Amino acid sequence: MKKYIYTMMFAFMGITIAQAQRMLPKQKGLEVNAGTLSNNNPSRNYYFNIGMTVNGNNGNYKLWALEYTHQYYGYKDLGIPNETYTAEGGYSFFLLGDTRKNITLNAAITGILGYESINRGEALLYDGAKILTEDNFIYGAGGRLSFETYLSDRFVMILQGRTKVLWGTDLEQFRPSAGLGLRINF
Repeated sequence: MKKYIYTMMFAFMGITIAQAQRMLPKQKGLEVNAGTLSNNNPSRNYYFNIGMTVNGNNGNYKLWALEYTHQYYGYKDLGIPNETYTAEGGYSFFLLGDTRKNITLNAAITGILGYESINRGEALLYDGAKILTEDNFIYGAGGRLSFETYLSDRFVMILQGRTKVLWGTDLEQFRPSAGLGLRINF
């Protein structure tokens, strides 16, 4: 019985200490995300994102990220690949959550710069058709609504819905997506 009581005491002490260390100002984190784009075939349209966060006050944080997006556009029986490489930076605002920041809802606003490649730069298709859109430098703004929960003192699971509005592209200007991620706080 004593072992059980001591184990429970140490567990509660560990939880209390862990909760006290969450969302400290200037604490840095490494974030990795993956998800699907809202398109006709979400299994073939995906993104990978790696980023860095720096906590501010009251659950807010700055974020910087690099992202690779791969999606296909249909032409007859062929899928024409579109690859996008972007860098984004912005700020995430704390909206809702418990006092210990175990579970939070954040909204982020970001600025985006990048490059878009259509069919890997090849303008002609197998049947002689020519792709009129070209590879472009792109820029724009993004928004993200994320539900974040601490798995432990250092690990945060992120469920997010995002959207980007891009200029300089010949393709879709509005690009929504959804994904799942993991952040490691240092």
